Amino acid sequence: MRTIILAIILLISGISYALHIECVGNAILIDNAGDTLLVFANNPEVKTISTVGTVDWYHLSDTVMPIQTGTDYFYPEHGEGYMVKVGNERDVFWAFDYEQLRPSIEQIDVELTCETALLHLIGEIPQLTYTSQYGNVMTYPRMCKVEFTSAMWDNEAEMWIDSAAVEELIFENDMIVSSSPVPTDNSVGFSIIDKFAEDLSVEIDTMHSLQYEPVALKAYPMAITTTRGKQSETSNEVNRPYSPDDRMNMSAPLDILFKSNGLNADYYQWKIYQGSALLFTRNDAEHRYTFLEKGQYRAVVVVSNSDCQLDSVSFDISISESMLLVPNVFTPNGDGANDEFRVAYRSLKEFQCWVYNRWGHLVYKWNDPAKGWDGTINGRPAAEGAYFYVIRALGTDADVNAKYTIKPVYSAKVKKQDESLIGVYQMSGSINLLRGGK
Repeated sequence: MRTIILAIILLISGISYALHIECVGNAILIDNAGDTLLVFANNPEVKTISTVGTVDWYHLSDTVMPIQTGTDYFYPEHGEGYMVKVGNERDVFWAFDYEQLRPSIEQIDVELTCETALLHLIGEIPQLTYTSQYGNVMTYPRMCKVEFTSAMWDNEAEMWIDSAAVEELIFENDMIVSSSPVPTDNSVGFSIIDKFAEDLSVEIDTMHSLQYEPVALKAYPMAITTTRGKQSETSNEVNRPYSPDDRMNMSAPLDILFKSNGLNADYYQWKIYQGSALLFTRNDAEHRYTFLEKGQYRAVVVVSNSDCQLDSVSFDISISESMLLVPNVFTPNGDGANDEFRVAYRSLKEFQCWVYNRWGHLVYKWNDPAKGWDGTINGRPAAEGAYFYVIRALGTDADVNAKYTIKPVYSAKVKKQDESLIGVYQMSGSINLLRGGK
């Protein structure tokens, strides 16, 4: 049992009064462009409670002769419009019996396309129509809920999972679901629930379609960057990728795994562009590519099956130009700051460094720019003072035929970087080892 109240404010002699039309029974109220519609079930009893005197009831078709006078109850009939009158004040409403509006659907045919699903209902859907107090034929659009299963991407699990989907549509014999569903079990059915029945809590069989094989497809393209350490870690590499989502202005080499994550898909096409030039095309669901050269890149994927094709999705990638900077002092005293002789760099594909003492003896060498010299010789702390280094390195933007002119030998003569050679780093100089206190 549900009770609803129509509140009608009456102004008589400057005093406000309230006339309440109370529906004892199962009913819902609807505002249709200012008209009050009452949809009821189970033979409601409509009563009025008035603080302003006698209440009269009229058919809208005859507002002169009342149906009832001086009563506080009334039983409306389906499709009729009524006037409630108190003195010179009045209001109107229209009543509808849900049993007269109950749909009778014999069959639901479904036509699936790449973008939408067309539901064709075979049967009867009674319309809610009435004649307004001004003589206009009015229609209230009936609504229903369409329930179906469609997959959604779970970012945490990195997989497609089935999810309940609901769309509210105007209840007609032909209805279009805005997106064609693609469930993981490769079959889809639709359930239709009349909104009137739901709002009235009327027991009615939900209407179901058969199961259909989807033709549409889904994809959740991803570009996952191979990281080098974490953001909080100290690193001498500038613009290093420390997050799987890093793609812009990164230091090379930048290794990326491209995944299409297609559902109900049969064909994949990945294209990698450098600027406007196409580098290559691949037809795998996923592939890995390492970007080495400086430049602007774009990875584009198109996913399709025999019926449908998804719009292309692209990822923009920027590889920064190379860089190499050498300090002139380091302090291996164990305080966690500047404890190693390391260069600052980005986008290097080749690196070598040799360190000599003041007598020209080689004390340390390494070929990984992410590492450095900790200030020890054969496991023992090296003496404070000046040491001599020679560095040869190539950036990812260097000419493939670039050659070194400096040799990895001790020389008292310092050689500065030749700025005219793009991506070729060959230099020598002094590095001062100072310990001091922590």
